[in-house]
Order: sequence, then structure tokens, then C-alpha cells
Amino acid sequence: MQGLMQSWPLRVSNIIDHANNFHGDREIVTRSVEGPIVRTTYAQIHLRARKVAQALARLGIGEGDVVATMCWNNARHMEVWYGIMGLGAVCHTLNPRLFPEQLSYIANHAEDKYIFLDTTFVPVLEAIEDTLPKVRGFVFMTDRAHMPATKLKNVICYEELIGPEDGDFRWAQVDENTACGLCYTSGTTGNPKGVLYSHRSNVLHAMAVNNGDALGMRSVDSMLPVVPMFHANAWGITFAAPAVGAKLVMPGAKMDGESIYELLDTEKVTATAAVPTVWLMLLHYLEATGKQLPYLDRVVIGGSAAPRYMVEAFERNYGVKVFHAWGMTEMSPLGSLGSLKGGMEDWPLEKQIDVKVKQGRAPFTVEMKITDDEGRSLPHDGKAFGHLKVRGPAIARSYMKGEGGNILDEEGWFDTGDIATLDSYGYMQITDRAKDVIKSGGEWISSIEIENIAVGHPKVTEAAVIGIFHPKWDERPLLIVVPKEGETVTREEILAYLEGKIAKWWTPDDVVFIEEIPHTATGKIQKLTLREIFRDYRLPSVDAAE
Repeated sequence: MQGLMQSWPLRVSNIIDHANNFHGDREIVTRSVEGPIVRTTYAQIHLRARKVAQALARLGIGEGDVVATMCWNNARHMEVWYGIMGLGAVCHTLNPRLFPEQLSYIANHAEDKYIFLDTTFVPVLEAIEDTLPKVRGFVFMTDRAHMPATKLKNVICYEELIGPEDGDFRWAQVDENTACGLCYTSGTTGNPKGVLYSHRSNVLHAMAVNNGDALGMRSVDSMLPVVPMFHANAWGITFAAPAVGAKLVMPGAKMDGESIYELLDTEKVTATAAVPTVWLMLLHYLEATGKQLPYLDRVVIGGSAAPRYMVEAFERNYGVKVFHAWGMTEMSPLGSLGSLKGGMEDWPLEKQIDVKVKQGRAPFTVEMKITDDEGRSLPHDGKAFGHLKVRGPAIARSYMKGEGGNILDEEGWFDTGDIATLDSYGYMQITDRAKDVIKSGGEWISSIEIENIAVGHPKVTEAAVIGIFHPKWDERPLLIVVPKEGETVTREEILAYLEGKIAKWWTPDDVVFIEEIPHTATGKIQKLTLREIFRDYRLPSVDAAE
């Protein structure tokens, strides 16, 4: 016997409809690319998103077409998001921090029809336009007065594109399982892979984000998502906030400590989210100025591990609750969040922080377990560590166009590639990366790619890259090189050879030379041994910063 409830499809357009109908006057505040602070409302976002959908339809975009964005967190970006998805098309967020070759591959693989971009990123796309034969045009997210000179062809002014439209548009009545969002992994091994979100998965994820033990946003909140919309959907905040009518404060391109503090203070922000490097800059600014955070209630830290001193500084010095988060592009991305459980609020602060430095516990809609190499489940005792596996309605079951083959096991579990522990309270803690990916400032650096390029140097026999602790960036790469017999090579020669072949911020902070790199019996580099050898190594960039 089936239930007799209404069939109400879970579409992203329902979120912005709800915000318009019940929270239409709630503000979205943006530090614009042009400079001034700009204020709008959910009602205006709703209207202009429908104009975007009309304009795209006029350009020949229909259901299933892919339209890309390369924009900062701002109101116009929100309009485009909801306009693309409401049309039944797919919104593809391009991460401008990727290396040009990766961006070109991603745009072509996704078959992007148009790219909407903030004027900040014009040079990025000018450099790769010739490699994008499928892109029909570029929409600059500004008005006519701020249109820059450009070498790009088929350029459209955003305000002129949507200006003639009246907004009289009915959202596409697509099935809730229809694709609406696309975000690529950072390609730590091989080419980046596309994660194709559905309307249903995004709506369910937004509801999970708003769980009281997760971000727990309410209509009275003022939320500042510093995490970019091009980085795993701003952790779902751009869907979750309008679902409850929370005020949104968009930082645009300025993410230094002083600029973030200004918004936190003037807009009375109660909740915010970003990677540790952003909070490090804010804490340095607060310490230098003696300023406080009178309105901020909670801060979400994710992207890479939050140092204990950072958690303690927010909790002890500023009375701000810290929630440590973890997730992946494949998970939409929220996988866990470190809110305290019942009874823990009575624990001493030191013991609470012991919990908060872990990566948190799974919200409803995420199942989580750890297994050994044979796939056997391991105990949740906080000591046994194994492969972290997850499943749920907002977790990928395959990559776009079948790249990577079958990514789930026979029971539907996705192997995250992380090694972790789970304690008796359900809190998860990452202990290592199974694929030796280095996380620097919340972004991933592929050790394998740097190694493969380095060994191409005519004086190099073998190379390995490991992550070394850095107080600001969490980790920075150290390149370990075995020179060819009889050859002499310098640090400067190696770094010069890498220049232009990898993203600048991937460049190793130092190069060391050894006679032999340790290997396993099967010929693989023993990264664990290298980490032990260089456990106490101090990077020159650390000394320079002090």
C-alpha cells in the first residue's frame, strides 16, 4: 500500500520561489567587483533569475544544455545560478584557481555553451579562448559603464542581456532527478572528473545543511559565505540560506582579514564559513587591532584541518562557537560537521575542543563507515583507522560521461580516498590521504603531477613530493629529487623547470636532494617513510614569514 501524499518534485526553483514568497524583503548584501556595497533582496533575485532564464532561452539554451560561471560570491552570480537551473539547464561552476589546461579540459568536457564571468577573470579566459571551440560567447557580469576592453570574441554585457526581459517566465517542470549543477573534482590523479548534481540532491543537501546540528541557519541569521560558490557550491549555502530566508552577505573578491571583519561587523553577521587560511588572516587582524566579534555566533571551518590554536582562539578569546566541517565535491559537499552532542555542553572547554578539532559527525542523509583493505567494517573506537566510505542521496554514484568507471562498491558505498577513525560518539577524524594529496589553503595539490613533471628534467632520475606543515597554508609541498649519476643540479634549476608547467601556487616551497628514494616491494614510493625522514624539516617560507 502506498501513501496518499502529494507528489511535490524537489526542484531548486522551489527554493528561490519560497524565498520570494515568504522572505522577499530579506537582504542580499554584496561587495561588488566594481567596488561599492550593493543591496538587493530575495524578491529581486527571484525576478532577475527569471529574466536570466528568458535571456538564455532567447540565446538558444534549453533543457540539458550546460552554461558555465566563473564568478565571485555576489548577487548577480546567484541570479545566474537560479536562472540557469530554473530553465532546466545545468550550471557549471568553473574554478579560476585551476591551471589553464585544466580549465580548458573541463569546459570542453562539459560542453559549456556560454560562460558568465566577473570582469576579474577576463585575462584567465583570454588565455584559453582559442582552446574553447564549443563556447558560443562570454557574458560579462557587469553593466555597460564597467565593461572592460577584451580580446574575447562574442562578448555580451550582462545587464544589457537581461534588461529587455520582463521576468514573466514559468520555471521548467523537469523531473527532480534532472541534472542542474556541475562541479569538477580538482584532478588529483588524471583529468578532473565531473560531479553532476540533480535538483533532488541539491534540495536534500540544503535541508541537511540547515539541520540544527549542521549550519542550523534560521531566518534571523545573517550568513557570510566566504567559501566561494565555485568551490563545491559554497558548501551548499547558496541553496540553504534562501530556503530559510537567512540574510546573505557576499564578500566578492576581497577576502583579507580587514575586509572580512568589516562585513562581519557592519552587517551583524551571525554565521560564516571558510577555509582555515581565511580565518588565520582574520585572527591576525583582530589581534593587531584589538577588535572583537560582538555579533558572530558561529564559524564553520572546512577545506582542510583547522589547527587547534585556531579553534581555541575563536572559542576562548572571542566567544565564537567553532564547527569543524568535512566534505567532498562528490558529496555536494557536506559530509560531517563538528557540533557537540547532548551532554557535551557541560564538559570543560578543553575537552570540548578535543571533539571540535575532529572533522565532525555525519548529518542525516549521510551514512559513514570505515573499513580495512578487504572491505571489512572496523570498530568505532577512535583508534582503529581505515578507508572512509560514505553513501547518501546527495553523494555521487558516478562521474559525468562515465569517467573513472564504477565508483561504488557492491553495497553502494563510495570510497572517499581518506583514511580516518570514528569514535564511539560518531565523530570522524581524518588521519591521512590515501592518495597523498597535499592540501594547501583548502585547495588540493597533486604530488603525483608535480613528480611526473619534475622527472622530465634532464638531470633528474626520480622525484617525490610530500606535504610539510606550514602555519598559514596548513601544508606546502616539498620536492625531493634524486639527481642523475654524475650530474649536479640546483634548487633554482628545478623550480625554473617547473615554472609554467604547473599552477604557480603549486610550486614547491623547497627542493632537497638525496641519493635514493625509498620504495615498497612493488616499486611504489614510500611516502610514509619520506614523511618520517622529513618530519622535522622546516620550510624556508616559514622562516621568511617569521
